[in-house]
Amino acid sequence: MAWNQSGGNDKDPWGNKSGNGPPDLDEVLSAFLSRIKRLFGEPKKQSGNNHNPPKSNWLALGLVIGIIIILWLASGFYIVEPAERGVVTRFGAYMRVTQPGPHWHIPFPVETVSIINVDQLKSTRHKAQMLTQDENIVDIELIVQSRIQNPVDFLFQDRDPEKTLQDATETIVRETIGKSKLDFILTSGRSIVADRIREGTQALIDTQYKTGLLITSVNMQPAKPPDQVKSAFDDAIKAREDKERTENQARGYAKGIIPVARGEAARIIADADAYKSKVIAEAEGDVSRFNAILAEYAKAPEITRKRMYISAMENILGSSNRIIVDVKNGNNIMYLPLDIKRTEITIDSSPDGGASAKSQPMPEPNSVQAPIRTDVRMRKERP
Repeated sequence: MAWNQSGGNDKDPWGNKSGNGPPDLDEVLSAFLSRIKRLFGEPKKQSGNNHNPPKSNWLALGLVIGIIIILWLASGFYIVEPAERGVVTRFGAYMRVTQPGPHWHIPFPVETVSIINVDQLKSTRHKAQMLTQDENIVDIELIVQSRIQNPVDFLFQDRDPEKTLQDATETIVRETIGKSKLDFILTSGRSIVADRIREGTQALIDTQYKTGLLITSVNMQPAKPPDQVKSAFDDAIKAREDKERTENQARGYAKGIIPVARGEAARIIADADAYKSKVIAEAEGDVSRFNAILAEYAKAPEITRKRMYISAMENILGSSNRIIVDVKNGNNIMYLPLDIKRTEITIDSSPDGGASAKSQPMPEPNSVQAPIRTDVRMRKERP
């Protein structure tokens, strides 16, 4: 049976017995107020025509409204943790950023607070094959870690900051790999490439997109060549490692030899300086002695000359092991001191009348002694 058809009890979905339309709004409101009054213990109506509600009803209604307002205002209190920041908006427009601690804002729907964790790290993995500067293909895999640096930019400047960061990272990675050679990427340039990617991506998301994110680190995994040429690259890497090891050994050997050579050179230079100083000192002493003798020679030339001659002969003969004997008037008797008794004496007489004695080591007393050979010729005295 349709709602607007008559029959039965003539009821419709609105509870109208007559079935002519929806219930009166005043009646619904009156029923709702009656229920609230009964909730707060309103006494039953007395008979008569008095339609004025008692004052207790208005007090109860004010109390309910007051409690609602207090609860609404209390909902504006919130606490920001040390690792968080609160972004307050009023009717959707940005108002302020609150620091860690307790705060209050005008409750919803006037103001809302978005709590942002600025210390939480998020990781994004990137993996792709890229073309290098020398037209080689390399497999790159890296992990980018980031956190929120500016909560306002993170909420309002970009619709999806994390997706924007991923796209910006891929752009900078392709640009950096395209400007680098394969050997540099596979060996010592990995950390340098990672730093370039981090700096380029951060500059891109700060200047153009303003995502409010801060890249904390870029961890680049060891780059790999394609599987088709992996064995050849492994051989090249091994040869490079052997080269580095040989160079390190050569540097170590040089570090051990060079200090020794420098020490030897310093010692030679020190000896040369000492010899130089010695020679100069001796020369200066000879010059001083010569000047002293010259002064004496100027005073007494003859005496100084004989003294110089005697001193020279004393120095010459004092260090000689030859004995020269001057025999006069045919006397061939000689006296040999006891300190040379154990030497073999040979006395030769020269044609001009001079005689000389040569000393040689004598045998021990227990051994057979060779006869002393004496050959003396008298030297006539010169006129």
